[in-house]
Order: sequence, then structure tokens, then C-alpha cells
Amino acid sequence: MKLLAPRASNRNDELLSPPILVYNPHRLIYKKPMPILRPNTLEFFSHSPEQTRRVGIRLGSLLRPGQLICLEGDLGSGKTTLVQGIAQGWGSADPVSSPTYVIINEYRRPEGALLFHTDAYRLSGTALDIAVLDLPGMLERGAVVLEWADLIRAHLPAERLWVQMQYMALEQRHLVFSPVGKVYEGLSKELEKMIFGAS
Repeated sequence: MKLLAPRASNRNDELLSPPILVYNPHRLIYKKPMPILRPNTLEFFSHSPEQTRRVGIRLGSLLRPGQLICLEGDLGSGKTTLVQGIAQGWGSADPVSSPTYVIINEYRRPEGALLFHTDAYRLSGTALDIAVLDLPGMLERGAVVLEWADLIRAHLPAERLWVQMQYMALEQRHLVFSPVGKVYEGLSKELEKMIFGAS
């Protein structure tokens, strides 16, 4: 088989050439291949910070003391925006900020129920760090939302709701809710009904 040398470009060749991908902040751009989802997994594409916050409000309204929400995602993936909604749905009027430097923030309902917002970004995963975090103690006293949970995955309870968040474009985020355990499967199903009206 004889290989032909490339010809000089002309207008007709340009029409047949493969397109060049150009960054456009107004279009959805996938940075990684999309995962094949497991049963009971909920997938949501947010098109604005407000939409991410509203999903959080719905999740927060379903959250109960003793439950753990684990957030995984790079900087700028929308974790704190989601937690702002969760705290509002939980019933707290406290302002929400990232706990990266303080490790733990507490948000209260008017009747005193606690939502702990914590961050493992600065934890090394040592036994001392895990003891200082005292996740079991927080779960006895309220619900917990943990940012950068993937950094201490080995030290987390087996049952939890895992939320993977990914930056897609300027205001677009990809959220995947993966429940582990019957309680969290039920929570995920209720969240799906609230978001999509699914039966």
C-alpha cells in the first residue's frame, strides 16, 4: 500500500479537516470521561451556583443527626456553595464559610440541633489528626458535612453519602451522589424525588 504525501491545503481540504477544539466558557466541557454509575447513584448537572445551592437546600432538609455527607472535588468545584445550601435546608441562619483553616464550623438550628461543617484539606491522616477531628463525637451530636473527605477515606465510617463534584465550565458543575448503606440509599432516593420529581 502506497502512502501519499500530504497535499497543500486549499479551501476544500479545510472543509474536510477535523474540527479543532476551542475553549468556550458558555459550553459544557468534560475534563474526564464520565463514570458508569452504580445502582442508586444520583447524577446532577448544575448550571449555576444558585442551582448548586438549591440542590444543597433539598439535601439539607433531608439530613438527620448522625448522618455523614462526604464531599470530594478540586478547588472551585462548588463544595462550599453546596454546603451553604445544605446549612440553609438544615434550618440554620448562620453564615457559611470554608473551614479550611479552622477545620470545623458549627451551624445551629433555632432549637439547637447542630450541623458540623469540617474540612480534611489540612489533615495529614495521622492517628493524632483523626483523633482531633473526632468524627464519631460529632456524629453523636449532629449531622456532619466533610469537605476533602477523600484525603481521609480510610478513617471514615463505612456508611455515608459520597458526593463527587467536578468543575465543568465557568458556572457548570457535575455532581454524583453515591450512597453507601440503606439509610443513605433512602436519602438519595428522596433527594432524587425532590430534584426531578421522580417516583
